[in-house]
Amino acid sequence: MKRPILIHPDPRLKKVCAPVSDVSDELRALADDMLETMYHAPGIGLAAPQVGVMDRLLVMDCVKEENETPRPMVLINPEVVASSDEKNVYEEGCLSIPEQFAEVTRPKLVDVRWMDLDGNEQQETFDGLWATCVQHEIDHLNGKLFIDYLGPMKRQMITRRMQKLKREKARV
Repeated sequence: MKRPILIHPDPRLKKVCAPVSDVSDELRALADDMLETMYHAPGIGLAAPQVGVMDRLLVMDCVKEENETPRPMVLINPEVVASSDEKNVYEEGCLSIPEQFAEVTRPKLVDVRWMDLDGNEQQETFDGLWATCVQHEIDHLNGKLFIDYLGPMKRQMITRRMQKLKREKARV
């Protein structure tokens, strides 16, 4: 089931999410809903707070080529355990900040540990777009948005655009 995506500014997007204590059927259903919502948007990542759920859960799939097999991933309680000194710059966007993009510098490689939907611990090294995406989504779990990496003028400009967008949507 597709879920509505919260649009910045929304106080829930600035809150630190609670760790997930156990993998339940409700959590699995939420993960399915989030993947459906992410693919429909379309996006490559979505964190639980973006659909109003304050749990440390994210989904992502950075496979973008038509002929490549999708790789949907569900990460519960993800944490970066190591990151490279080498940096990458990507033009990031966010489903909670539609049609706004800005360059953000992040570590090129990150080792991430998380729990999967079977309750097993996983660990993987992510590179390139996958590394950027997982860091962006983990930021959401910590109440941080990609615009928080920007200067105050640009951040305020984007926030004003989002406030205007929300007012326009409310009138419809």
